[in-house]
Amino acid sequence: MPLVLDATTHATPVGPLSLLQDADGVLHAVGFAPAPERLAPTLRAPVRLHVRPELGATSTAVLAYFEGDLYAIDALPVARPGAGFVQAARDAMRGIAPGTTVSYAALAARCGNARAVRAAGSACAGNPVALVVPCHRVLRSDGTLGGFLWGLDTKRWLLAHEARHAALRASA
Repeated sequence: MPLVLDATTHATPVGPLSLLQDADGVLHAVGFAPAPERLAPTLRAPVRLHVRPELGATSTAVLAYFEGDLYAIDALPVARPGAGFVQAARDAMRGIAPGTTVSYAALAARCGNARAVRAAGSACAGNPVALVVPCHRVLRSDGTLGGFLWGLDTKRWLLAHEARHAALRASA
């Protein structure tokens, strides 16, 4: 039986952002894709989508993030596929404050296994709810961007957006 999800796509300053959530408002996929159907393969399960113009509180929070309220997305519930280290890494990513970054090595250390740098990278790479679980805030140890499923230009834009608004908030 397929997973039934509500879906929408919002225009953002960095491109279209698609969202898939269940009837309880739990996000299953978030990505910079022009159509929600493009996110379905990230779920690795059959899905049936109901495309909607917006997704209520989820849409409100995501759009507020792009208007500068960087913390608006923090409380959005997300599905938790994976186990063990993957869950620890995704929890740790949600603890990275907007406007800051950590390295893959630091992320691994936050998960209790400083030697699990590759596993930290894999948790980022397989993250189906990008933006809300902010894998874009994780960089290589040398400070370079590393990878991002939705493109390095998008990652660069998100980091600049967060740095700009975090600085404004700090000076207020």
